[in-house]
Amino acid sequence: MDGKKTLTLKILDKINSNSKKYSLFKNGDNILLAISGGPDSIMMLDFFAKHSKKRNINLCICHINHMLRGKSSDMDEAFVKKLGQKYDIETFNKKIDVQLLAKKKKISIEHAARLARYNFLIQTAKKKNCSIIATAHHSDDNVETVLLNLIRGTNPKGLLGIPIKRVLWKSGHKKIYAIRPLMAITRGEILAYIKAHKLLSRKDKTNDDEKYTRNWIRKTLLPLIEKKQPQFRGHIIEMSVKLNKELSKEN
Repeated sequence: MDGKKTLTLKILDKINSNSKKYSLFKNGDNILLAISGGPDSIMMLDFFAKHSKKRNINLCICHINHMLRGKSSDMDEAFVKKLGQKYDIETFNKKIDVQLLAKKKKISIEHAARLARYNFLIQTAKKKNCSIIATAHHSDDNVETVLLNLIRGTNPKGLLGIPIKRVLWKSGHKKIYAIRPLMAITRGEILAYIKAHKLLSRKDKTNDDEKYTRNWIRKTLLPLIEKKQPQFRGHIIEMSVKLNKELSKEN
């Protein structure tokens, strides 16, 4: 078996096993994919596109242009439109002036972007009768979130990180869930998959700007901690899993 096939099978097995463990999706589901154009979302799109026909899964793509990076944001939007055509998946795009929204609501740009993003995702999911919205958060995102919550101050639930599945919206018996199918794999595995399959993706330069605390955690804090404790990420994930079990017992 060649290296590409071995790598692919290993990564897909992790995603499928975790999806089955947490009942993330099933045959016949309508799933809305939140696609930014970055490597994480491109890998998620490729995964679902390869599984959709044999599992009778109906897919839609959703992309939000936050209008924060000028031409670069517009190029991301155009890129995702082309992806929809390439994979033959219906695609929904929306421009949202996040800076203006942040000023109006007197909140941070990060908070405004998240608010705008999920509002549009839920609106689109309702429109297309999708009970599931899939985002491309992975295990490294989860570790960063735990540390971010610690730095800002949090209750025990904040140490659980990003939930792999949660209810985003409900009305009566109807529910829309957010799922994170890539939570079982790392950023490194995603990049290895992208490289092996020669998939094109977009780079968001704001992800390198350390004025944003999450970027500083990823680029500066975590590498410093890992010099002393190389297994730190694994320890954080293990702690979150154990804490989740303890909190579940209490409820």
